[in-house]
Amino acid sequence: MLLGLAVAGHGVRLMLHRTAEPPGQLLAESGDGADPARHRARAIHLSRPLDPGETVDLNSAPAEEIARLPRVGMSLAKRLVDHRETRGRFESLADLDAVYGVGPALISRLEGKVRFGGVIGKGPGRDKAPVSSSTASGYDPLPRRLNLNLATETDLRALPGIGVARARAILAYRREKGPFAAVSDLGGVPGLSQLLVHRLEPLVTVR
Repeated sequence: MLLGLAVAGHGVRLMLHRTAEPPGQLLAESGDGADPARHRARAIHLSRPLDPGETVDLNSAPAEEIARLPRVGMSLAKRLVDHRETRGRFESLADLDAVYGVGPALISRLEGKVRFGGVIGKGPGRDKAPVSSSTASGYDPLPRRLNLNLATETDLRALPGIGVARARAILAYRREKGPFAAVSDLGGVPGLSQLLVHRLEPLVTVR
């Protein structure tokens, strides 16, 4: 009796289903694009490595495109996208050091393969033209350097590559060791790489 009821219920569902729609029609329409060929072509494009001379814009590319970079998987690509959306655009390769999972070896591997809003990353501090300390009008375009021995947590968090954890680590180091004698002392702060310290040198001072 139960088997008969199940068969009857299935028959009613078939009668109520719109016969004009072929099987799988609803699934096809709810997918990412109705053209299977175009979807397959996009999947192939995103799975292949970069061509010689091809670069990826880290300030505009989706995670799927960033994942095509060497030694960058989808997990790290998503962290890069999340970082730029919450902390702002990347300005150079050195800024990538602030993202968990990115280190000097990967940054070196990405040199020449990424760009930042049209500017190709060629190495820490080299992807931008140097800014002179004075112009013809006598105006200094560089901001005043941040004094590491007077800076607050908010001041430190405004620096590139320094978030909440690193700002607090700097303050803790300063309380424990005393005032910074040189900017290079930042290298002793847990969580700060030498590459990041090099990036911060033009932006901070100790007096």
